[in-house]
Amino acid sequence: MTPSLLSAKDISHMVALIEDNTGPDEKRGGVRDVVSRIPQLRAVAESSGVQRIVDQILGTNSFVVRTTLFDKTDVANWKVPWHQDVTIAVRERRDTDGYGPWSQKEGVVHVQPPTPVLEGMVTVRIHLDACPLTNGPLRVMPGTHHLGRIHQNNAPEHVDEDAAVTCIAEAGEALVMRPLLLHASSAATQPGHRRVLHFDFASGELASGLQWRMR
Repeated sequence: MTPSLLSAKDISHMVALIEDNTGPDEKRGGVRDVVSRIPQLRAVAESSGVQRIVDQILGTNSFVVRTTLFDKTDVANWKVPWHQDVTIAVRERRDTDGYGPWSQKEGVVHVQPPTPVLEGMVTVRIHLDACPLTNGPLRVMPGTHHLGRIHQNNAPEHVDEDAAVTCIAEAGEALVMRPLLLHASSAATQPGHRRVLHFDFASGELASGLQWRMR
């Protein structure tokens, strides 16, 4: 976890923007492609604190390629099994060797790219609420991003629950991880808001004219 990247004033502003620009159903779990709905949130991804972290990993030519808002509440108290993040968001479908299968999520085209594309990405998850043990924090399995892509059915074989790290967080703190890092979360035992701005970054272009959705 990083030290806080947002001030209390910044957090209050972001929460107000989210509350004012999302409907009741969208508040139940989160919003995909959230910067298209609330453009002001892009300023968080482009802030000096976030960019400094991403540049250290990907270099100074990095850019944000996907934005998601997650929120775990008493009406959206989900649990997520151990998995890797293996899809990216693109502008349109263009059949290309090594890319697939394709899917569409809330109008956004997604595809599973070749493993090197995922290995060249980094994710920054900024907490807008405190996330103690009771609110279903993310758990990660250190080192598993070095294993390449793992078939979902085989993910449990690479997990040692005793060695897994539970990522509790204060508001403003961020988790920085690779998409291929195995991660999971449990349902909250005392659910409250667990708003997380999830930003995926990359630094390279895609094959055969495919374009990142936010590039």
